Amino acid sequence: MLSPLLLLSIVIGYFGLLMLISWFTSRGSNNDSFFIGNRSGNWKLVAFGMIGSTLSGATFVSVPGKVGTDGFQYLQITFGYIIGYVVVAYILLPIYYKMHLTSIYTYLQERIGENTYKSGAIIFIVSKLVGATARVYLAVNILQVMILDSFGVPFWLTTLLTLLMIILYTYKGGVKTIIWTDTIQTTAMLLGLVATVIYILHHMNISFSESLSMMNERGYLRILDTNVMNGSFFVKQILAGAFITIAMTGIDQDMMQKNISVSNLKDSQKNMMMLTFILLGMTTLFLYMGGMLHLFAEQKNITAVKDRLFPTAALEYMSPLIGVTFIIGLISAFCSSADGAMTALTSSICIDIFGIKNKDWAHTKKETFRKKVHILVTISFLIMVMVFKWVNDASMIDLILKLATFTYGPLLGLFAFGIFTKYKVKDHLVPYICIIAPTLSFLIDKYQLDIFGEFKIGLELLIINGLLTFIGLWLIRKK
Repeated sequence: MLSPLLLLSIVIGYFGLLMLISWFTSRGSNNDSFFIGNRSGNWKLVAFGMIGSTLSGATFVSVPGKVGTDGFQYLQITFGYIIGYVVVAYILLPIYYKMHLTSIYTYLQERIGENTYKSGAIIFIVSKLVGATARVYLAVNILQVMILDSFGVPFWLTTLLTLLMIILYTYKGGVKTIIWTDTIQTTAMLLGLVATVIYILHHMNISFSESLSMMNERGYLRILDTNVMNGSFFVKQILAGAFITIAMTGIDQDMMQKNISVSNLKDSQKNMMMLTFILLGMTTLFLYMGGMLHLFAEQKNITAVKDRLFPTAALEYMSPLIGVTFIIGLISAFCSSADGAMTALTSSICIDIFGIKNKDWAHTKKETFRKKVHILVTISFLIMVMVFKWVNDASMIDLILKLATFTYGPLLGLFAFGIFTKYKVKDHLVPYICIIAPTLSFLIDKYQLDIFGEFKIGLELLIINGLLTFIGLWLIRKK
């Protein structure tokens, strides 16, 4: 087992590398660099880096941990992702590029109205804050348990120091820096993944085909759930995956500000399609590693399950090299989602809520204001991570996707109404619709047994939420 001091040194060294990258990429940066990377991003670099943002620490730890109970069923959602990315690439991106958007929510302002625009931005801020901090909590909690508890460092201080390190390398360069750091982080995550798989195969002295045979015997390779009554029924999961992608990528400022940092629409679409296929491959590899981890745990009598399985196996039962790659992969996974989220939240608050692009301020005043907002976002992250520490859910990937069905639903409905209808609405009523729809969705979810009997609703609740928002907008349309 690696010493906590060595692991801590690795963490500090890794953040030092990110700071060095930040120094190189942020020279001569300004607000446009921070918000959209001066629209000069290389599409191949952006696509590869976005893998890290899309997968996150939750995928790195939670997806492998779920194989023991769910097999490869997570692929059902991933198949839906493919559909969603096609929609994003060929329906949403052309709109964003045609309008030369910095914040994608200004589309709602021009298409529907000011209240709708503000509602969309606020929903995004809440959604991203909840989702991103849940991912940060997962990674920080592992660092706490595996490293910093032995030094007597309290959890809140671990979280604060981690967030401060992230803000230090994003503070000046923003998206321009993140495009490069995400590339490094995706590479580190992939190397950690591959190294773990190779180690287990070698340690157990089995071939790839033998490992698949052993997984199949234990039911790990099952993909499709054909029981229509289950929440994990494959049609429900594929549909949910498609709409999760549309919501959490296509109408998410964090993901889209990286896409629109690419110089032109055609390259941005290439970026999205490349992301699709790399993501499918990496998710499959994560699931395969999850199966290998469960076989390894069986051999070593490891009792840890779900989110605890991978960190326990890597840091306590495998070679020091694997322990190091795990820590680096974990940090890479959560940093690549946290840094983009913090930058996107700062962008949305500055542009959408306070409208600094339209204010007659000096450039230096705008930049100072943006930096102050960035610090406030960091404080918000700290508070929310402490909330998740209190919740302490056993499988964070399930919790994150569940929360997304409530928070992203209204955004889905707003954009769908704007794109697929030509109606204007009574703009002042839109905020009420955006509150009523998720409230009704929550009640449907809570009392679904009474409403639907044995028919279970899963992640497709996001679609229901979006549909309720759409219906609400239809009812308040101007005739």
